[in-house]
Amino acid sequence: MTPSDWQADGHWLVFRPQAAHRSYDLRVFYRASVAISQLGKQRPVLLLVHGFPTSSWDWHAVWDQLAQHFDLLAADMLGFGCSDKPASFPYRIAIQADLQEALLRHLGLDHCHILAHDYGDTVTQELMARQLERGSSLLQSVVLLNGGLFAETHRPLLTQRLLASPLGPWLAAGITEKKLARSLQRICQQPLSEADIAASWRFLSHRNGQRVMPRLIGYMKERRQQRERWVGALTNWPHALHLLNGSADPISGAHMVARYREVVARDDIVELADVGHYPQLEAPQAIAQAVIDARL
Repeated sequence: MTPSDWQADGHWLVFRPQAAHRSYDLRVFYRASVAISQLGKQRPVLLLVHGFPTSSWDWHAVWDQLAQHFDLLAADMLGFGCSDKPASFPYRIAIQADLQEALLRHLGLDHCHILAHDYGDTVTQELMARQLERGSSLLQSVVLLNGGLFAETHRPLLTQRLLASPLGPWLAAGITEKKLARSLQRICQQPLSEADIAASWRFLSHRNGQRVMPRLIGYMKERRQQRERWVGALTNWPHALHLLNGSADPISGAHMVARYREVVARDDIVELADVGHYPQLEAPQAIAQAVIDARL
C-alpha cells in the first residue's frame, strides 16, 4: 500500500472542538478497513491512535494482518497527517480525546477496543480517565505500545526539548526530511525503510505541518501536569490492559516497562528486545500477532 492509496481510501469528519476559545470547523482524515456502514457488524472495532510527530500511516504495516480479525478505524489527529493544522490552535490532549469520541459517535459506535502508540498512549489515558469518571463502557480493552506513560521515565530527544522551548518555532521552521530521518533512526533499533521515512515526511509536512509542532509538543508539559490523573487511569483500569514494548527504545523502552511493573503491577506485557520506539513499523508481524493473541 502506498501513501497515495492510504490517502485516497480515506474519509473526512468535520470536527467542532468545544474546548477551544473560538469556533472551528476542522476537517479530520480517517480510514476504516471496511465500509463505514459495516463497522462493528461482524467483528470487533479496533481504534488505532498514532503518535508524535507522525500520523495514521504508522499503522499501514499491521493493517492487513489486523484487518483479518478486527474492523479497523484510524484518524489523523489535529495537527497531524492529512487533518487540518490551524496555526493558532490549542492542541491539548483533551481536545484530541474529544476528537476520538466524536469520530466514534459520528459512526454510531458506542464501544471499541483501542491500540495506541506514543502521543496516542496519552490520548488513550485521557479516554480511560474519562471512562472511570463517567462509569461508561466505551473502551472494552486497551493495548499500549511505546509511549510516555509516566512523566518521570520519559526521556525526550534534544529536538523535542528544544521544540518545547522558546526556540521551538525557529527550530520547527528548519525541520527537513533529512532531519526527520535522523531523529527516527536514532530511536528505532530496526532501521525504518526509506519509503516509510518519505511517507512520514510527506504527511508531517502536508499543509506545512512543521509550523504546529511547537504547539503539539505541549503534551510533554501536560503529562507532568496530569500525571496523577493519567497514571491513575492505568492503575484503576478494571478491563483488559496490555503493554507491547520495543525494549531498545531510548525514549520509552525497557526503563519505562520497569516503572510500569512497579506502578501498574500488570502481567500482560510483551517485550521485544531488538525493537525500538516504533514497534508497529520495526516488527509489524510480531506486533499484529501479539494484538491478535491478546484475544480482545
